[in-house]
Amino acid sequence: MASTASSPHTVPAPAPHPAPLTVGFDLDMTLIDSRAGIAATYRALSAETGVPIDDALVVRRIGPPLEEELANWFPADQVAAAGDRYRALYPDHAIAPSTALPGARESVEAVRALGGRAIVVTAKYEPNAKLHLAHLGFEPDSVTGWLWAEAKGEALKEYGAQVYVGDHVGDVRGARAAGALSVAVTTGPCDERELRAAGADVVLADLTEFPAWLRVYEANRTAA
Repeated sequence: MASTASSPHTVPAPAPHPAPLTVGFDLDMTLIDSRAGIAATYRALSAETGVPIDDALVVRRIGPPLEEELANWFPADQVAAAGDRYRALYPDHAIAPSTALPGARESVEAVRALGGRAIVVTAKYEPNAKLHLAHLGFEPDSVTGWLWAEAKGEALKEYGAQVYVGDHVGDVRGARAAGALSVAVTTGPCDERELRAAGADVVLADLTEFPAWLRVYEANRTAA
């Protein structure tokens, strides 16, 4: 019977190497505090159209697509036009007042320090999202806009993201649709209870806690 022993020249198959680290980030209220800019844009839209809009209420529920919010203030047949006008007004009113949230830059840098890619996946109109990032000096590896909730999962899967960081239950749903780990921060409209109930795997107070968490996550992922 032929021997089944390995030849002395047989080279063992290499162990599977983990895919490169890719982390997705939401934009509004995750990386940036855009409340002042969004409120200013709604005030400009209200002034132009004569439609009363409670901008303080609007900024308390940032996250879902623009048209969902506009539907609270405009008749259905005017929502699309109002959305187009809002997006046109946005660069002049919303970019300068918006700021980076604490820990945002450090979180993107933490991904890069581990040899990974940092991508932004947001419901915001993509050209305006890019204006925010350029103004604040963020340079993500990619930016994908106009995606909400489960639709965000499409972009996350395309880039092979293992982690998606967001502040809204819609972001949790997007991470889960992609099979990515959902890391949620409580800097947006959703509190820890809501985020956990939606299925968040990790909940952090804000992004200042993210770099340390990510280092532990990546050490465990690559050691597995």
